[in-house]
Amino acid sequence: MGLTGLLTLLISCVEEPLPQRKISRYDCLIEVNLKRLRRSIQRCDQVVAAFPADPLPLNERFLLHSLAGKDDLACKDITRAVGLAKKVPPNQIEPTLAKDLELRMASCRD
Repeated sequence: MGLTGLLTLLISCVEEPLPQRKISRYDCLIEVNLKRLRRSIQRCDQVVAAFPADPLPLNERFLLHSLAGKDDLACKDITRAVGLAKKVPPNQIEPTLAKDLELRMASCRD
């Protein structure tokens, strides 16, 4: 094999980047690190943006904002999540999510 063949072989072996995993509505609370809450909130911001009509990411971002001591932002999120949940037929909302929204909204009223 000549130099040209070797160069061709090396160039053709360039590794392609791995495809990125599609964002999921459940991604807000993946790999949360209390020392890096800002990073977790930023990731969750992307999830909220990707699923603007879904109350679940807002519910989860409520938790992250609460852990960060940003109660005003947490309460804005849960208020918005409750509003979105009201647009979902009752039999289609996850029971755990419905209970979370109820309890978290009550904590914002106190």
